[in-house]
Amino acid sequence: MSLLVRTIKKIAGFVERKWARTNEKRYIDYLRRKKVKIGDNCMIPFPSTVDIDLCRPCLVEIGDYVRINKNFFLRVHDGGFFVLRHKFKELISASGKVTIGNNVYFGFDCKVFKGVTVGDNCIIGANSVISKSIPANSVAVGSPARVVCTVDEYYQKRKAVYVQEAFAYCHAIVERYGRRPVLADFKSEFPLFLKAHEEPTDLPVRAQMAEVYDHYKEHHVPLFESFDDFLKAAGID
Repeated sequence: MSLLVRTIKKIAGFVERKWARTNEKRYIDYLRRKKVKIGDNCMIPFPSTVDIDLCRPCLVEIGDYVRINKNFFLRVHDGGFFVLRHKFKELISASGKVTIGNNVYFGFDCKVFKGVTVGDNCIIGANSVISKSIPANSVAVGSPARVVCTVDEYYQKRKAVYVQEAFAYCHAIVERYGRRPVLADFKSEFPLFLKAHEEPTDLPVRAQMAEVYDHYKEHHVPLFESFDDFLKAAGID
């Protein structure tokens, strides 16, 4: 292959990469074209900041319902061969498959290194470095990341405090804006007071409930009888 052809291909590849990273769907389609195995309903809302290793795309597997956040970094190879090559005059490569299961959330600034598996239903905290596998149904944080609790335990912790957090948000609205809270303020807290059949136009119920919307409509029972009851419980007159 001539130098000119190689240069044209290199430039075309660079342009394709840059263009793909301007849009979430475009980037996911690009990864699939490059033979990365990536499931359905994945979210990569900041594609321009994401760096997924494509030197061996068959070693990258990402499941369904995975959210990858800003400054995500994934590697299936190790550049340490550079030092070995120089010192021992040999090329000794290093690579390993990275598998991310279904229903996994990565916070900002996460790094995932070769040879690890992140199991199904995992929450990975911001700034985590995954250098060892994380079992399914875990919450992991840190550098290196370690499991701090199960997802079931995390669920119970959140259930225990999220009502008080919603109350604190009510008071912050009053203090900061000098007004009484309104329905539109509660784009994530509405299940506390909204009945399943209620769907005000100023709340994104369907979008927020996403894939569990039908289950929500069939089974949801709010903790408070109404929005006014919720505000009253929060101590807002």
